[in-house]
Amino acid sequence: MTAEQLISFARGAPSLDIVDIDGLKAAAVRAFDADPAGITAYGNSLGYLPLREWIAAKHGVAVDQVLVTNGSLQADAFLFDRLVKPGDAVVVERPTYDRTLLNLQQQGAEVHAVTIQPDGIDTDELGKLLESGVRPTVAHIIPNYQNPAGVTLSLEKRQALLALAVEYGFTIFEDDPYADVRFRGEPLPSMLSLDEHDVVVHASSFTKTVCPGVRVGYLVGPAALIADIAKRATSLYISPGMVAQAIVHQFCVSGDIDRSVEKVCGALGERATLLAAALREHIPGVRFIEPDGGYFLWVELPTDVQVDKLAPAAAERGVAVVKGSDFLLDGGQHALRLAYSAVTPDRIDEGVRRLAEAVEAVRGQG
Repeated sequence: MTAEQLISFARGAPSLDIVDIDGLKAAAVRAFDADPAGITAYGNSLGYLPLREWIAAKHGVAVDQVLVTNGSLQADAFLFDRLVKPGDAVVVERPTYDRTLLNLQQQGAEVHAVTIQPDGIDTDELGKLLESGVRPTVAHIIPNYQNPAGVTLSLEKRQALLALAVEYGFTIFEDDPYADVRFRGEPLPSMLSLDEHDVVVHASSFTKTVCPGVRVGYLVGPAALIADIAKRATSLYISPGMVAQAIVHQFCVSGDIDRSVEKVCGALGERATLLAAALREHIPGVRFIEPDGGYFLWVELPTDVQVDKLAPAAAERGVAVVKGSDFLLDGGQHALRLAYSAVTPDRIDEGVRRLAEAVEAVRGQG
């Protein structure tokens, strides 16, 4: 199976046709023209100051509350390293990002997964868990177009989470790389913006709005916490990549970021709609919530379809998917995460046809 023949619903990355190559090339020239000394030298571990200032203005915070990282996954790792000790309780959504689960397990955390509903994490279930005596240090929440479930946390639940964090003394880790990739509806305020008690640390990334290759993510949180993490970053790599950050900064201040977001949202909105229609047409009994934004659609298959059998059968037919069980401590044997971001519209129906063939091939196999 050649790369040209493979249709991949596996990875949350944009296809090349929706990356603003020309805008990035022009931003790179401007970056070198504007600050050649600054971007070719070592920086400090907090990141490129002009970009930090832009991020601070976007979120309405002081610049000393911003630390730029090599992608948002490194922001996750820094925060977990700082706040989670072996044996500490941590709350995650069920399902949640597979690398988050892996990182927390490697950290030695006691992971408590709380069910996701169509409007986000079940705050009543979380409340009962807290009342039972569990005392998490962190609750990891992906509030907008959640990876992998695709759902968005309601305003009511954002407020409920903040109240629980204040009452029980844990940090909300608002992991929010998809917020700007919105197809319909109005944006909800971040928990960071609603926080009056310094219980929220916010992470985001330019991976989903500019391109993955820049590897520029960031943390926003209380200044003392950011300063502590910066010390750790200094000993790890001195500074993150100044060139990439300067290019992103120029891309942002020029307004190219807004045009890029608009293009990404238009393209992915079309792809999500086409994927949903193809699933309804070709796979009877499939269940899903059509997302209002983001990169992912979570699919519940009929119970006689085991994804451990389905994934290799799909690969044999030239379509790549990710098993739902990868995003859960237990369960997910009948679920898939489908990323529609990298599949161009002319390939989506064919990809689902191949997946449907694989479903029929493995039905009833225990």
